[in-house]
Amino acid sequence: MFTKIPYTDDPNSISQKKIMLVRLLGFIKKEFIQILRDPSSIAIAFFLPMLLLIIFGYGVSLDVEHVPVAIVSDTMSLDASDFLSGFYGSKYFEPTIVNSMSEAETMIVDGRAKAIIHIRNNFSEALRTSDGATVQVIVNGVDSNTARLISGYVKGVWQGWLSRQKKESAADIEPLIKLDARVWYNEELRSKNFLIPGLIAIIMTLIGALLTALVMAREWERGTIEALMVTPIRMREVLVAKLLPYYILGIMGSALTLFVSVKIFDVPFRGSLIMLFITASIYLCASLAIGLFISTTTKNQYLAMQIAIITTYLPAFILSGFIFDIGSMPIIIQFITRFMVARYFVEILQTLFLSGNLWVILIPNSIIMLIIAFVFMGLSRKKLVKRLN
Repeated sequence: MFTKIPYTDDPNSISQKKIMLVRLLGFIKKEFIQILRDPSSIAIAFFLPMLLLIIFGYGVSLDVEHVPVAIVSDTMSLDASDFLSGFYGSKYFEPTIVNSMSEAETMIVDGRAKAIIHIRNNFSEALRTSDGATVQVIVNGVDSNTARLISGYVKGVWQGWLSRQKKESAADIEPLIKLDARVWYNEELRSKNFLIPGLIAIIMTLIGALLTALVMAREWERGTIEALMVTPIRMREVLVAKLLPYYILGIMGSALTLFVSVKIFDVPFRGSLIMLFITASIYLCASLAIGLFISTTTKNQYLAMQIAIITTYLPAFILSGFIFDIGSMPIIIQFITRFMVARYFVEILQTLFLSGNLWVILIPNSIIMLIIAFVFMGLSRKKLVKRLN
């Protein structure tokens, strides 16, 4: 049985609002059906996030473990043997005893060793003098980041051995500088705790920007834009109907990533779930608006995808602080990153996961993301007009 809705020209009338709501819901349903019929959308929304999580969770790590080192010891003293045992008991090193420095240097050149640990023949005697003993450490500096990590690990073995000697022997061995190190926020120094939270921003960029960059371009390529133009639907309704399904996909993708990050990869989450939902919604709206703006400026899906990758995905990966520290970049690049919305969301994610609700970080970054979202929403609305030229 059909209910008759009286017609009126007043856009604020109840009947017109009902018609608008029915029309909007029908268009949203059409977009959901389009997503379900498109295997690429499902793959980007669900399978690609899982693939990225597996790669970054298991395959990508900024930590250095099982480093091959060549050990040259000119003395067989008990002190030297006890010190070198620290390398055998560490997960960071795979030591190999060699007979001479020339052999150790050959291993460095051949790539069979990353560092050389050289113990001189007066190690025990010098250890008990006021000047103290020295240990020569030669590190392959081709990869500067790995070289710094190896140097830090060697110092850790040295400090641990000195502390153990002080407790277990009567020898008065004191380091010249006593370090009392404390690590905040990422106590285990696991790079996964730093990388995986930022991965949520990458996943939401994929769903938000890359998928929505195709929605209007797809209408032009398939010739359905003419049918859309002759319908009574308004452009603001098109804007809502085009973005809402992908917003839901983005929230579902981020929720799935959060669950896998915490439950499978044991990444700590110390912030508020409500705050995560709010900031994720703001970022997703900004990404959706950027993607839709790209889609409204081009009528070709391939071109829209290329523009979206260059302007959203690659900056989110490289210039957001997800992997590379922004403070180490040149000043001009740091200035460019201020226009990348992913930069602010990555900082929010790392704060929520590792630190908690630090409002001095969360509120300013959320406001900037909100401004970017409004700007691109306005630009997209301005470009969405009912004309074919």
